[in-house]
Amino acid sequence: MKELEERIIKDGKIINGDVLKVDSFLNHQMDPKLFKAMAKEWKRLYEGEGINKILTIEASGIGIACIAGLEFDCPVVFAKKSKTSNTPEHSYSSTVKSFTRGTVNDIFVSNKYLDPEDKVLILDDFMATGEAAKGLADIVHQSGAKLVGIGIAIEKAFQPGGDELRSMGIRVESLARIKEMSQEDGIIFC
Repeated sequence: MKELEERIIKDGKIINGDVLKVDSFLNHQMDPKLFKAMAKEWKRLYEGEGINKILTIEASGIGIACIAGLEFDCPVVFAKKSKTSNTPEHSYSSTVKSFTRGTVNDIFVSNKYLDPEDKVLILDDFMATGEAAKGLADIVHQSGAKLVGIGIAIEKAFQPGGDELRSMGIRVESLARIKEMSQEDGIIFC
């Protein structure tokens, strides 16, 4: 998606060669107009798939997913990263490792919010190793719902996540795919 790629070039910052900081428009301060354009593109890509539920993970995916929920006219569910006193007894769960933070979290979704008749689109801001997407896909599988696909704002195609998911037969639609990036040479898109 040209608009997203241009924004990454303009406002993204490469840190340590493999971390792309886009917090000025994607995952700290958010640009709703850009999110709306992204949602329209995912809607176009997944047209006719009957998506009736969007699933994401807290926290960075929530803003993108909510705008997409408006475009798809469906509810948005997000996996929580920690249990609280009101976490439902019956939840689907999976374990994921965050590439950016280097932490491991158990994620949870109440079984009230995913059903076998659901057709689910997973959305997230980034994909590197694909651990969050794999964990969310596992939760969809546990629920018996159909995983229609995964939408990613920015995929680091030089890391294995996207290719691994595609090799598992999962449709992945990334709006910006980064082939290479370095502080010296900048960002090269696929």
